[in-house]
Amino acid sequence: MDTMKDIESTPALLTKIVEGWEQNQSPSFDELANSVLQTHQTAQSGAIRAVNQMATLRNWLIGCYIVEYEQKGSDRAKYGERLLKRLEERVNTKGLNETLFRNSRTFYNLYPQVAGLFPISATALHKIIGKIHPMSSDGLKNDSLEIHPTPSDEFTTPAKMIIERLPFSHLCEIMTQKDPLARFFYETECIKGTWSVKELRRQISTNLYFRSGVSKDPEKLLASIKPETTSPALVIRQPFTFEFLGLQAKDVITEGDLEDALITHLQDFLLELGKGFCFEARQKRMIIDDEYYFADLVFYNRILHCNVIVELKNDEFRHEYLGQLNAYVSYYKENDMHEGDNPPVGILLCTRKGKKMVEYAIAGMDNNLFVSTYMLQLPDKATLEQFLLNEMEDVHE
Repeated sequence: MDTMKDIESTPALLTKIVEGWEQNQSPSFDELANSVLQTHQTAQSGAIRAVNQMATLRNWLIGCYIVEYEQKGSDRAKYGERLLKRLEERVNTKGLNETLFRNSRTFYNLYPQVAGLFPISATALHKIIGKIHPMSSDGLKNDSLEIHPTPSDEFTTPAKMIIERLPFSHLCEIMTQKDPLARFFYETECIKGTWSVKELRRQISTNLYFRSGVSKDPEKLLASIKPETTSPALVIRQPFTFEFLGLQAKDVITEGDLEDALITHLQDFLLELGKGFCFEARQKRMIIDDEYYFADLVFYNRILHCNVIVELKNDEFRHEYLGQLNAYVSYYKENDMHEGDNPPVGILLCTRKGKKMVEYAIAGMDNNLFVSTYMLQLPDKATLEQFLLNEMEDVHE
């Protein structure tokens, strides 16, 4: 598959920008700035599409290898249900983990039409796709392979469109739908609406497919959806992309000025308090129900003998934020507590339009004595609120 051909619109758009620049004999500063910005945004979008496409193709092939091994591997009985975990341990590469392998296997099983994008012989292609279900002939490079269309082809998204228009993170959400027609529905609407992962997840969780089916005017229902617009920078903020390129999130993207300054300074602020804080991680990744979540800051407190998880929201307080923090605290309690540790605690900081709020999350703490000690050793709410106030003033100066 020639990635440059699949994103040929990018060079074409860049060429138009160049032609427009050359035709202007005496460009103004505003035109200079506009040309620079347009070139950057166009090239960035093309790069994101290329990375997403290659990562998705990689995952389909990984799924293919796993399924083939499970069916024909000479020593497959040796690994059984622990196959994916053992595979993660053997390849030992960041991003190639049990969750990705499981999703890749599902992807391969549900989207056999992707095989048609690989320029291989008809015999090899038949061997790869087996008899999972009829494959659409879209994108086939070998004319000698004859595949007759079936009625189900009408509700099968072409392979080329799957790869080009749906990042793997979106496909993981869509693959939660067992009904093929439901998957086709979300594929179609996601492509039409250029939904973010967050918007796609919201529509699935609110049963948009079912609601459209029972609605008297489904077109009006779908037209009423106005998802948040996403910039290319946000699109690339995917763990699959970072790990595929061997990058760290901080190497690729930054948060808004306010949030970035707050998190950076908050880390230093808590360490300077000197009450036993030891820095452990920033943007700590957790996998919950096969989904990626990131805690802003994680410390270990030597006095309390527990992890302290800090979440910052550049927004007014919402109950779901506290629920999210409690989920992180519970995750740490179950997966990262060691012998001698006390249950982890969380701190939630919210700020927007001059409003400050600090909330503490205590999960599974029945020992009142420990809770009292915790309240003494962690910074009090007034101290944290003053920190937020000072930082916001500095940023806006």
